[in-house]
Amino acid sequence: MKKLYEGKTKDVFVLENGNYRLIFKDDVTGENGVFDPGANTVGLSIEGIGKGNLRVSVLFFEMLKNAGIETHYISADIENRTMDVKAAKAFGKGLEVICRYKAVGSFLRRYGAYVKEGDKLNAYVEATLKDDGRGDPLVTVEGLEALGIMSAAQFAEIKTSTQKITALISAALQKKGLELYDIKLEFGVDNAGNVILIDEISSGNMRVYKDGQVMEPLDLTSALL
Repeated sequence: MKKLYEGKTKDVFVLENGNYRLIFKDDVTGENGVFDPGANTVGLSIEGIGKGNLRVSVLFFEMLKNAGIETHYISADIENRTMDVKAAKAFGKGLEVICRYKAVGSFLRRYGAYVKEGDKLNAYVEATLKDDGRGDPLVTVEGLEALGIMSAAQFAEIKTSTQKITALISAALQKKGLELYDIKLEFGVDNAGNVILIDEISSGNMRVYKDGQVMEPLDLTSALL
């Protein structure tokens, strides 16, 4: 296999059959040694979190498959921390889609004059361009069209899918007494032109609270598994 991309939390390889292989690392995003799923830098390394993130991703991808939602997931090898996925092209140079149930993190930092921490946001969906040097800027649907990244129809499809996926994940968490505040997802286009969910779905991509306190990634992974 040939290395295609080296990411903050995963490395991506292309296989001879055209599928991709993701290798999960023990790194999580954050700043100053503190976990933050919205950060654009590696904040710390946590031993075992790569394997844990893979197991959680498999759990959720299988759940979405059973719900009839199209994703890039094919199979996984937990011991080797690898996940094989369908080839898919990211939008532009990468786009992150965030679904927010409650105000926290970067949303609170931006709009703190209008909301308090924990205020309800009713599955608000926003998108940011993956650009570490520019701080992952927010982008509107009009901006996405103007930049040639995606059409308004594709964004509408992504928004609907994001809210549906987030609702399913939130319901699964609620069964364990956990509350989802926000989650970061990524989408791409497969070889047939379909918009599908890509990347991972793990503790490093979401903010989850228990008894009013945010959960550390490893604690959330343990609770889910």
